Amino acid sequence: MGIYLSSPKTEKFSEDGENARVRYGLSSMQGWRATMEDAHAAITDLDASTSFFGVYDGHGGKVVAKFCAKYLHQQVLKHEAYLQGDIGTSVQKAFFRMDEMMRGQRGWRELAALGDRLNKFSGMIEGLIWSPRNGDGNGNTDNWPFEEGPHSDFAGPTSGCTACVAIIRDNQLIVANAGDSRCVISRKGQAYNLSRDHKPDLEVERERILKAGGFIHAGRVNGSLNLARAIGDMEFKQNKFLPAEKQIVTADPDINIVDLCDDDDFVVLACDGVWDCMSSQQLVDFIHEQLNSENKLSAVCERVLDRCLAPTAGGEGCDNMTMIIVQIKKPVPSGASPVDEPSASPGDEPSTSSEKLPASDDANAEPASPSDEPSSSSEKLPASDGVNAASKPAECGSSS
Repeated sequence: MGIYLSSPKTEKFSEDGENARVRYGLSSMQGWRATMEDAHAAITDLDASTSFFGVYDGHGGKVVAKFCAKYLHQQVLKHEAYLQGDIGTSVQKAFFRMDEMMRGQRGWRELAALGDRLNKFSGMIEGLIWSPRNGDGNGNTDNWPFEEGPHSDFAGPTSGCTACVAIIRDNQLIVANAGDSRCVISRKGQAYNLSRDHKPDLEVERERILKAGGFIHAGRVNGSLNLARAIGDMEFKQNKFLPAEKQIVTADPDINIVDLCDDDDFVVLACDGVWDCMSSQQLVDFIHEQLNSENKLSAVCERVLDRCLAPTAGGEGCDNMTMIIVQIKKPVPSGASPVDEPSASPGDEPSTSSEKLPASDDANAEPASPSDEPSSSSEKLPASDGVNAASKPAECGSSS
C-alpha cells in the first residue's frame, strides 16, 4: 500500500550530460510517496571508452538504493574480469558484492551515513572510533569485512532495492537487471525489452523460491516482498547451505549483451513507477513524439513523469519515479556539422555481429531459445509488451 502525502511532491531532480560517445538526460520525482527511495547513477566516463547508467528503486527505505548508486559502478571497475574485457562477469559480481559490503561493522556504518540524520551522526561517530587506522582513503573496499566494532555481526539490511544498469562500450550495450526496473531500447521506433521484470510468479523465480524454503502468497515472496530478485533484503538470504544465486531472493542479475547499430534511437532505464503507467512501446512512442519539439533529454523525462503522475493518491502513478534516456552519438560524415547529422539510411550495413532483438507482447516472456543467441554470454530477451509490438524486428540497416 505505502504511505501517501496529502499532495504530491512534483519537484524534480533533473540532469543532462554528454561526452564524445553518448548524451543522456534523467529526471526523478518523489510524487505521492511520503519518502523518496529511488537513486540513480550516470557516469559518462567510467573509463576512457565506457559509460555507465543505473536506476535503483528502494523499498523499505532509501539506504540500499543510495548505497548502490554510490558503490556499484566502482565495484564493476575493480573486478579483475573488467580489466580482461569481460564486463558481463564484472557487473554480475558487483551486484553480489553489494550484499557482501553491506554486512558487518563497515556495512552498518556506511548505511548509517546514507540514512536519516540520527543514523548519519551515529555512523560518523563510529567511523571516527572504529574505522581501521590504516584507513580506506584510497577507496579499497576489500578490507571492509575486517573492520571491527559494535556492529561486527550486522547481517545486512532488511530493506533493499532493484538495480537496472546499462553499460555502453564502443558498439556494445551490456544490461544487468535484478528486480522490476526495466531497460528498453528503441530500434527504428520499435521498443525491445532488454531486461525481464523479476516477479515471484515467473516459473524460474517460483522454482528457486520454493527450493530455498520460501513460499509465495498473494504474489509476494513469503507474503511480503513483490520482487523475486533484489539487492539487500537480507532476511530472505539466510540459508547458509545455499549460494547467493539460489537464495529465496537473490541479487543475481540477468545479463543481456546487445550489439548497437545506426538503427538504435535511444535506450531508456526506468523504475517500475513509470512502467506501471506505460508499456514499453507506449513510452518509446511518447519519447519520439516529445523529441520532435524538445532536444533536452531531461525535459523529455520530466514530461514522462508528469504524464504518469496520478491526479489523486492511491494506485498507479503514485510511486517514486526515476528515468534515464541515453542516446548513442552517431559518427558525423566528413563535411557535415553535428547539427545536421543524418540518420542512418536503410541501406547502411551493420557490423557482422549485430544482433536481432526478439519481439514479444509479454514483458515477462521467456528468452529466445539458445539456438537464437548471438553468443553464450548474450541473452536475447523479448521486445516490449504494449501497443503494436512487432513480432520480429527488422535487422539493423534494413528498410523494414
